[in-house]
Amino acid sequence: MSGWEIFWDVVPYVTLAIVIVGTWWRYRYDKFGWTTRSSQLYESRLLRIGSPLFHFGMLVVIVGHIIGLVIPESWTNAIMSDHVYHLQAVILGGIAGIATLTGIALLIYRRRTTGPVFMATTVNDKVMYLVLVLAIIAGFSCTLIGATPEGAEHDYRETVSPWFRSIWVLQPRGDLMVQAPLYFHIHVMIALVLFCIWPFTRLVHVFSAPIGYLFRPYIVYRSREVSAGKGAEMVGSHPRRPGW
Repeated sequence: MSGWEIFWDVVPYVTLAIVIVGTWWRYRYDKFGWTTRSSQLYESRLLRIGSPLFHFGMLVVIVGHIIGLVIPESWTNAIMSDHVYHLQAVILGGIAGIATLTGIALLIYRRRTTGPVFMATTVNDKVMYLVLVLAIIAGFSCTLIGATPEGAEHDYRETVSPWFRSIWVLQPRGDLMVQAPLYFHIHVMIALVLFCIWPFTRLVHVFSAPIGYLFRPYIVYRSREVSAGKGAEMVGSHPRRPGW
């Protein structure tokens, strides 16, 4: 077994341990820091454009990764041909990649040029943005290379995808990942670094879900009444306006 095979067998579990322990630690000892630290108050025009582009683009990217990595090749072949599969992957992946890159470029430009937002940017944020941008560019490059004749010669569903699934069944197949081209190695390694720093950055808010909103009681609003018999208003109330 080569060193690269051992690397691809072991490092994913190290990354998974860091994500689990780091997320637990962050929730246990930094609940007040578990936030996106929204800066909408300082600037909203660019945020209204960049944030939806980035988040919706990332949503499509995540769905595409789930389809490509989790669903076996035999299942997708039963639904569509290889040509159609790769064609829709390139088209949808290209659109999502452009949207994601455009969105994060606007967010970084906004953060760099808006004084109060830039002042609120920490070293942690800068590292997070750098690794996130590199991961997006590497993934987008894999999509573009896959559309070329050289890239089409390699089907990641025969190497990267089964390697990814083998990790979750505790039977890692690092030998499959070794057979993948270099650009896939670069993309996956950057993604592993991103997951390692994930619990310690503002990206941790992805693990939050407002489930409590589904079960909390309604907020009851009551109007203030005029004091009986005195005709005087209660403190802090406003006079009633005539209705219909």
